[in-house]
Amino acid sequence: MNYLRRRLSDSSFVANLPNGYMMDLQRPAPPASSTSSTSSTSSPASPATERRQPPGQPGPTQTQTQTPAPAPAPAPAPASGSFLSSFSSVVKSAQMAQSVAAAAQAKSAAAAAAEGPAQPPKPVVRKPKILLVIDDQHTDWAKYFRGKKLNGEYEIRVEQAEFSEINLASYVNSGCMVDMQVTKGGTKVVRSFKPDFVLIRQHAYSMTPGEDFRSLVIGLQFGGVPSINSLLSIYNFCSKPWVFSHMIKLYHSLGPEKFPLNEQAFYPSHTQMVTTPSFPVVVKMGHAHAGIGKIKVENQQDFQDITSVVALAGTYATSEPYVQSKYDIRIQKISNNYKAYMRTSISGNWKANTGSAMLEQVAMTDRYRLWVDSCSEMFGGLDICAVKAVHGKDGNDYIIEVMDSSMPLIGEHVEEDKQLITELVINKMTKVLLGVSTPQPSSIKTTQPRRAPGGHRSTSASPSQSAQGSPQRARSATTSPSQAFQPGPIPAPSGPGSQKQSPQLNKSQSLTNTFSETLRGNPTDDEAKAETIRSLRQSFASLFSD
Repeated sequence: MNYLRRRLSDSSFVANLPNGYMMDLQRPAPPASSTSSTSSTSSPASPATERRQPPGQPGPTQTQTQTPAPAPAPAPAPASGSFLSSFSSVVKSAQMAQSVAAAAQAKSAAAAAAEGPAQPPKPVVRKPKILLVIDDQHTDWAKYFRGKKLNGEYEIRVEQAEFSEINLASYVNSGCMVDMQVTKGGTKVVRSFKPDFVLIRQHAYSMTPGEDFRSLVIGLQFGGVPSINSLLSIYNFCSKPWVFSHMIKLYHSLGPEKFPLNEQAFYPSHTQMVTTPSFPVVVKMGHAHAGIGKIKVENQQDFQDITSVVALAGTYATSEPYVQSKYDIRIQKISNNYKAYMRTSISGNWKANTGSAMLEQVAMTDRYRLWVDSCSEMFGGLDICAVKAVHGKDGNDYIIEVMDSSMPLIGEHVEEDKQLITELVINKMTKVLLGVSTPQPSSIKTTQPRRAPGGHRSTSASPSQSAQGSPQRARSATTSPSQAFQPGPIPAPSGPGSQKQSPQLNKSQSLTNTFSETLRGNPTDDEAKAETIRSLRQSFASLFSD
């Protein structure tokens, strides 16, 4: 037994055992018969004979059996100890491997921390959204959208062209495909793309030959392309009498005091143009812009002559009473931003947009805001619109027209208006294309005219006080050129000095105040015009003397 114990405790002997031998030791012990037969097979000598042999004189049978025969089955106790020692060595090796791996990981983390913060993952490259801007080449809209993104994810690719430079085809499933032919630097550029959004800054229809693009508006609507203003409103604005009919509804709902709409008569053709209530009148033929197709008619004979011209044109016509105006008023709205302008003719033309005219920004009033807000609700909503009115010499205001997103930008805040349109388009694209609503400021932004430093308003220079107590005129805060630069309450006259112009006014204010004072008197029309021209010459001379 001592021999077997020494053999089993030897590590080289255990290592040379066949695979699975130590596992067999864990099996339950076999019956006694099998054990005795195994013992007799492994050793031919009987135990009794082995005990009678002296320890120092081994018998011949024992010598023969020790050489070829394998060792007897080991005792359970030493085998269990060897198995446990082998298992513990394996566990120790696994623990050492884990400790080495943890040390390597800690070392790499320390090295990364020493190098700096981890690099952020590269952003996913998304396909840019295509914005089609329909406008002339005088405004490069691409520079206003450069660097802008929708919700910080999608870039905006701007394609700009006029109505006359694009063709399109629309399908039910694939949407609208646009072909654009643009001449840049003497080179014709042809591109095809699928617009995601459209900004329309050009008139879609005019009776001028070659300027009927209503079919393109229908194609964009057929392809389901969102736009500013909406394509529904763009198509409705292709007929001015149609738009005026919606203004008549506002006139009846708000009343003539809040919405003073000018009178107008509509004739489907020349055959209905028999007579008109009073003269002079302004006859407008068909659908045109910028003063085209407008004629001032003084008497019945001239009216019949114009009727023959309308018959030759083969279109409808409208007539409205001619208003002797002091100036024109324009109130514009871009999203929630409001501005008001006054345009006064210098050349004496009855059309204020023809010839020389002075353009000034005036104070925004609640009355003006009501006009433009009411008109902006037409045709499902107008994001960009403007209301045109005439202030007559009788002290009354007359609304004559509404313009949509194709309105021209005027005044000294043109760049600001372009930025407002850019932000409006980005917010609209984010909402329509991505379904993300950008929070809009709740406050209404009104750009008021700038106040000259140290300037004071003269109460005598305000035509509103010479309007013979007109209630509409008294409510308007934008009544004179002198008020255009100085919004605020009118100070009460404190003495004879209140009738004098303040010496701190700048040259531009002196020009406008001089012009308003010449209109304030009661001379004849010829004398007033002559005095106005002389005053303007002196003011311009002093303005550019430096």
